[in-house]
Amino acid sequence: MGYLVLILLFPCMFLLFHFLKWVVVKRYQDCYILSYECYKPSDDRKVSTQFSGEIITRNKNLGLDEYKFLLKAAVSSGIGEQTYAPRNILMGHEESPTLNDSLDEMDEFFHDSVEKLLSKSGISPQEIDILVVNVSMFASVPSLASRIVNHYKMRDDIKVYNLSGMGCSASLISISIVQNVFKHEKECYALVVTSESLSPNWYTGNDRSMILSNCLFRSGGGVILLTNKWGLRKKAMLKLKCLVRTHHGAKDESYGCCTQMEDSLGRLGFHLSKSLPKSAARCLVDNLKELAPKILPIREVARFVVAVMVRRFITGPNKQAGLAKPVINFKTGVDHFCLHTGGKAVIEGLGENLKLGEYDLEPARMTLHRFGNTSASSLWYVLGYMEAKKRLKKGERVLMVSFGAGFKCNSCLWEVVRDLDGCDNVWKDCIQDYPPKSLANPYLDKFGWIQNEDSTTFPEDYQDKLNYYRQKMN
Repeated sequence: MGYLVLILLFPCMFLLFHFLKWVVVKRYQDCYILSYECYKPSDDRKVSTQFSGEIITRNKNLGLDEYKFLLKAAVSSGIGEQTYAPRNILMGHEESPTLNDSLDEMDEFFHDSVEKLLSKSGISPQEIDILVVNVSMFASVPSLASRIVNHYKMRDDIKVYNLSGMGCSASLISISIVQNVFKHEKECYALVVTSESLSPNWYTGNDRSMILSNCLFRSGGGVILLTNKWGLRKKAMLKLKCLVRTHHGAKDESYGCCTQMEDSLGRLGFHLSKSLPKSAARCLVDNLKELAPKILPIREVARFVVAVMVRRFITGPNKQAGLAKPVINFKTGVDHFCLHTGGKAVIEGLGENLKLGEYDLEPARMTLHRFGNTSASSLWYVLGYMEAKKRLKKGERVLMVSFGAGFKCNSCLWEVVRDLDGCDNVWKDCIQDYPPKSLANPYLDKFGWIQNEDSTTFPEDYQDKLNYYRQKMN
């Protein structure tokens, strides 16, 4: 009998040992957000629609048709009157940007937001174990990550990652890097710094597929402090539940829909092709196919599968055309939707694909209106809006969805660890004004005159164009 007990005891002890080992290791692999900070540039960098029009008139290469196209795009973009632009563009130096313009733009963001976040969190720069920096369209030597390490005199053994070329979805890629490092490193602090450099990337030509980006992108940035410290889990704001990355770079059409390139005259710009909406929709569908089983309750997944089978096999192929296509309900597993503010059409497209209402789309729409498309940092302004509106309660789940050149769709699900009041974030000075009664651009009527112009009345000299524009606007 004793031998039988020993025979049974050893396997049980073995299994218990490995179970306890798994529990101990697993708890250090969780990824928490302790705090985050969105960048709010100074008021002297604000750019209204009227001033945007003045910037457009400075381009010597634009004709009347391009003016009509750009001004129409500006007033219908969903972007408001208080977004921010780089200093060199506001000062009229967009045709000859310097290296210092780009570095100064990044330093202004780094020194403001990183310092605010560390001060608010009570964490010193020497306590940071992992640093991930993503700025897609500007790469300096030494890297921007090294620039931060040098400025804050961080430790010699800090793990540093510097990403470029990842587009608007780069912040979730940075989170993915931190998540993977946390699987092997215990008790760490990680700092993710996400922004875009607009100073050297203003397009000065007249290709419509490239000048459109001038109307969409605005200055901004975000800094996120993460940890896997078990003892800080209750002080955290959000806990990462899952993250899914989808890359369609192997498809030529998707690969070429968002590209930094030169036009026929060698002028550098960012090309947005007509195939972009199609590529984005296709990438989103593939991403959601992988994401849905991980975040939705079994009953919803089962309902969707049964609905698809009924439509496909029971009704017969000849009757399918008259049936509505089955739609999965993401609201069964998600409480809040944090969507990339790529533009008005992007937000509406995501809302249609995910079957979301105005309440769900409000944070993205308001972020686009107040801060514009700030590239990879957009998601954190949207999250900040939800927090400032006191929408985020303990136990609720937030889905982030972002797109990026390549073409990529990245998504992740966060669980709210504690009620968030948002009393001290980037929205605190203006949240009472949102949502406004109307998002209609106040200059919609004022810009109407441009549609009645013809080439015989519109000036050719760029200084005359600027004077003519100001006269018409006044």
